[in-house]
Amino acid sequence: MIENLALGAMLFGTLTDERRSFELLDRFVDAGGVWIDTANCYAFWADPSGFGGQSEELLGRWLARRPGVRDRIRISTKVGCEPTVAGRFPETAEGLSAGVIKGGIEGSLRRLGTDHVELYWAHKPDPATPLEETVAAFDELVSAATVGCLGCSNYPVWQVERARQIARAGGGTGFTAVQQHHTYLRPRPGTQPTVVHRFGAVTDEVLHYLEHHPDMALWAYTPLLGGGYTRADKPLHAEYDHAGTVRRLAVLDEIAAETGTNRNRVVLAWLTGGSPAATPIIGVSTVEQLDEAVAGVSLELTAEQRDRLNSAM
Repeated sequence: MIENLALGAMLFGTLTDERRSFELLDRFVDAGGVWIDTANCYAFWADPSGFGGQSEELLGRWLARRPGVRDRIRISTKVGCEPTVAGRFPETAEGLSAGVIKGGIEGSLRRLGTDHVELYWAHKPDPATPLEETVAAFDELVSAATVGCLGCSNYPVWQVERARQIARAGGGTGFTAVQQHHTYLRPRPGTQPTVVHRFGAVTDEVLHYLEHHPDMALWAYTPLLGGGYTRADKPLHAEYDHAGTVRRLAVLDEIAAETGTNRNRVVLAWLTGGSPAATPIIGVSTVEQLDEAVAGVSLELTAEQRDRLNSAM
């Protein structure tokens, strides 16, 4: 069983057609994969309607045609980013009011064809809704057993802690996972984030918080920078154009040569075996890419190799 890797289903049902999506899902489960990550807004930007839901609907069709598979997987989905006006995001994002959260989970469960999800995320902060209202609405879902655990994505650390304080004070269930952009390379300080991590990236502050709160899990999206580590046709974004990147890539290449693998596998091994350990969410379009990701999270780095990776600046 592979519990330290999540298959990202963001483009399933839109840019990744049903046949290929089913093939990847089957391969993931056959390899021992457990977590599948999606959201109610996936993928509104890739659909002519300008609204999301296609990914969850495809997962629902896949589950309906695979008897017994639901008992072998865990579903992670999100609420908060679905546009209320076709294609207009983020200015018309649905937010995280109690009504939106209640309607969001009902819609997700209907599309998925299930009566519960194992992990439910607040997709991004909603400044228009009091945090107390959001926290209480999520807690109700756990109490009703329609949701197992709660997470927040793209939240600043202060807001994560504030939400957890509110939950504790009310005797309710709070967030126990954060989902941010996280990878081995570090952006140049002071640069404006691009599409790779426009909402939230793991910083030293986030890592410090997680190290001191072991009940919190870290999920990492875009861990392989959309192919930027290994593909010449996928250049790294501008925020990684600095001397530190050159040094870290050189160490990656050293470790890849020593382990007989490549940069991608070493990055995934570094993420899953780090402190705090991360669950990478990998988006793949081929079986070969999926197999490589599975091999990456199975790769064990030595303490010396990890020290070299961490000390490259």
